[in-house]
Amino acid sequence: MKEKYKHLLNFIANVITLAMEAALFGWTWYVLYVPMLDKANALFRRGNWAVIGMYALFVFFFTKVFGGYRIGYMRLSDIILSQVLAVLLAMVVSYFEICLVANDYLSPRPLLLMTFAEIVLIIPWVILVRKAYQHLYPPRQMLVIYGNYSPDDLIGKINTRKDKYNICASVSYRIGYEKLYPMIQQYNAVVLCDLPAEARNQIMKYCFQESVRTYVTPKITDILFRGADDIHLFDTPLYLSRNQGLGIVDLFIKRVMDIVISLIGIVIASPFMLLIALAIKLYDRGPVLYKQERLTKDGRPFMIYKFRSMTVHSEEHGARLAAKGDSRVTPVGRLIRAIHFDELPQLFNILKGDMSVVGPRPERQVIADQYTEEIPEFVLRLKVKAGLTGYAQVYGKYNTTPYDKLKLDLTYIENYSVWMDVKILFLTFKILFQKENTEGVDQEQTTAIKQ
Repeated sequence: MKEKYKHLLNFIANVITLAMEAALFGWTWYVLYVPMLDKANALFRRGNWAVIGMYALFVFFFTKVFGGYRIGYMRLSDIILSQVLAVLLAMVVSYFEICLVANDYLSPRPLLLMTFAEIVLIIPWVILVRKAYQHLYPPRQMLVIYGNYSPDDLIGKINTRKDKYNICASVSYRIGYEKLYPMIQQYNAVVLCDLPAEARNQIMKYCFQESVRTYVTPKITDILFRGADDIHLFDTPLYLSRNQGLGIVDLFIKRVMDIVISLIGIVIASPFMLLIALAIKLYDRGPVLYKQERLTKDGRPFMIYKFRSMTVHSEEHGARLAAKGDSRVTPVGRLIRAIHFDELPQLFNILKGDMSVVGPRPERQVIADQYTEEIPEFVLRLKVKAGLTGYAQVYGKYNTTPYDKLKLDLTYIENYSVWMDVKILFLTFKILFQKENTEGVDQEQTTAIKQ
């Protein structure tokens, strides 16, 4: 019964969090900033409420984008990071708003102190709510039902979230439905892993009938269906999958965004790029930039620019991805790779039109050929331009398997919107603080394909 109140608990906790943040800002505004305003610029009561309301809106927007309100879903560290980043960004935007209201530059010190107080209050509050949530809703007891391939890799990933999921057993669908259905009834949820279509449909219908929560690893066609339009011209439902990539309007808006963002990015990043270039040159006197042929839309090759993060002769034995603890990575390279600043020269690729700000990761021809040989559908991700960041980059890792990257990239292509690009840009900022996203492949791997 208490399962029905899970979202209500999450909602109430988030409303309290937002109310605390708005109250602190309101006190800061009335007590510390209003006295700074000239009488001619002083706001009436409604104006003061508007300023406070705008701050609450900023905090809500950034927290929502970063996922800070998904208390029962994300890791505790992710929730805290999301909340902290949200109040920091809201502080910056609100400071400019306050300066506009005052028609003058006011001291940012009150806002800085307020933000520090918010962080001090929010962190223990989030921890308390998360502990209450875990106490009320312990990890689900789950059964993995698999098909022709071992589910060990998926189970390993799910086991990294023992705070939310508890894999109790795994079984092949081949044991038969007579034995499988009674087993399903013993668990809170089932995970269907790479089942043949007929078996998966049968089990999903049973789980729906019995109200059993079901998690499914999607196939390529499932992702294509998710991006399809509903057709209601007849009394028989139809799905329309256009299979053309982005429309002409989307392409135009995306190109305008690419030009604007790359120009702004180049201006802002110029001091950092000069410092990085100097550090690379001083370390080993080698070339600053690393140029390499990559693939973009429709398989067209282009030369990508990156800051060189490895030794000069790093690929004398052939192409391979960076491995965990890779000895080829220089000390300077280790730092700029950790914060993704080795990618900054790609802003010029975006300005040229070879890449987009958001899109699939650009692969090398030799590595793409290996992936395509293993996964023929891998070429489907080339329906859009390669990107500096992307759906697979923020929701996956550097060492995510090609098949999972393909699924993530197709999810982006099939569900594209301008808002999705904006959200991915904010999430890219967030992953700069998450080291696991840059984790390399294992030492015995040359690509992300697992042996």
